[in-house]
Amino acid sequence: MAVLPVNDALLQVFDVEHGGCALLTTPAGLGGFRRVLIDCGHNASQCWYPGQHLRGLGVTFLEQLVVTNYDEDHVSGYPDLLAQGVYVDWIARNTTVSPETIRLLKSEDGMGKGIDTLVRSLGAFGLVGDNGKSVPKFQGVSMEYFFNSYPIFEDENNLSLVLYLTVYGTSFLFSGDMECDGFEHLLATNARFRQIVPNINVLMASHHGRANGVCPEMFDSYGCRPQLVVISDDYKQYTTQETTNYYASKTTGITNFRAQGVSRSVLTTRKDGDIHFAWANGSCTVS
Repeated sequence: MAVLPVNDALLQVFDVEHGGCALLTTPAGLGGFRRVLIDCGHNASQCWYPGQHLRGLGVTFLEQLVVTNYDEDHVSGYPDLLAQGVYVDWIARNTTVSPETIRLLKSEDGMGKGIDTLVRSLGAFGLVGDNGKSVPKFQGVSMEYFFNSYPIFEDENNLSLVLYLTVYGTSFLFSGDMECDGFEHLLATNARFRQIVPNINVLMASHHGRANGVCPEMFDSYGCRPQLVVISDDYKQYTTQETTNYYASKTTGITNFRAQGVSRSVLTTRKDGDIHFAWANGSCTVS
């Protein structure tokens, strides 16, 4: 994978099949960089892991890891991240869900290696977790978090962490595997969430674009009208993945995607591969 230049900021959405993994990189002065990894899925067919990718860049320190969902496809690359010696300084997650509760929630279907390793790390307060440090700050970047509390919801999807990320004025909503019920509860109970919904520029489709991750109320009642929707998923296996046309009807679209005059409303990693958002001189380009 080619090393991409970082001017003001770079957000890479990786193709990790049915999973999630994105990396935000910002300059830190003196030629250094700071990084946020949003989820930690991997690509099994290409043997691609975020830990190996970071070590290939010479990175051994990660300022922040955001875990949006306690399912394996969001953390399947986490054991390799630790095995590669990448130190994680701070983690963002739904803190109403204790490590013991994660084990309880996963007991029915069993725990994958990624979730098991994450839970062990959280329980030991080792490389990740609430280590008493202040939340890291990044130039030109703001991050806000929203989640439903356990036990108001008792399923992993509706306990997803929602990240509202703004990079030099471009806003993204990462919402893990949140389902319609969870979105509706946030809209009903959280005034700040209602406030940010109309300002979303890029919606990272919940639950990898599945139908149960669609909340019509966000669009029809609360004014969500993003320029772009991004779906991170592999080949279509289920009829519930047929949401592309719906999302396209709710977006304003972008132009000049990878070629002059090319307009797109919905991007998918299964079709478009890795997707990059790059900032330079106050503007954002998508490729």
